[in-house]
Amino acid sequence: MIRQGMSAYVQGFIRNPLFSPCICEATVLKSTLHSGEFLEEWAFFAHSFYLGVCMSDSLEQIRRMLDPILKSMGLSLWDVEFHKQGPQWLLRIFIDREQGGVTLSDCETVNRDLGAALDVEDIIAHAFTLEVSSPGLDRTLSKPEHFSRFTGSMVKIKTFQPVNGQKVFRGKLLGMTEGIVKVELETGTVLEMPMTGITKASLEVEF
Repeated sequence: MIRQGMSAYVQGFIRNPLFSPCICEATVLKSTLHSGEFLEEWAFFAHSFYLGVCMSDSLEQIRRMLDPILKSMGLSLWDVEFHKQGPQWLLRIFIDREQGGVTLSDCETVNRDLGAALDVEDIIAHAFTLEVSSPGLDRTLSKPEHFSRFTGSMVKIKTFQPVNGQKVFRGKLLGMTEGIVKVELETGTVLEMPMTGITKASLEVEF
């Protein structure tokens, strides 16, 4: 494993005691190769790895590795993403806590503990960046339990194929039954669509 020139830094986190830790909903913790000093800007970068095997199995192994880490902290796994961002591969972990929200310290701890576990496991075949964050207020809904939990919330949904001539819809989430998502549109019309036909669903932030 090659770990040359690594350092960690926090980007843009305002250290103000007047703010609640819950404000870290918008804080992203990232890991990356960096040769400079410890910096404060917007995210926490910590690990790059050279590891090895096939991706679908790898993500399941990572979920299993995360399970005891998150349970010990009263957290849950919201989602895992692995994709290419520019020249680098990015492993993004979204963590959640229903009561009290996710703090910067939570993200740092998960980043450190998962990073240490990945250091000794051959899971991903190439270098990548590890990022840990909360899902945010405008979180993506990608699992049946996400739609159930946020029934009654305002959502934005994009579909693969046009429905009545459009692909983007906003309205109140009425729930999900047997794979069918129901949304009450602003016009009062109730739209039903299969979850498999949704390219992206996310919460709409209400002010």
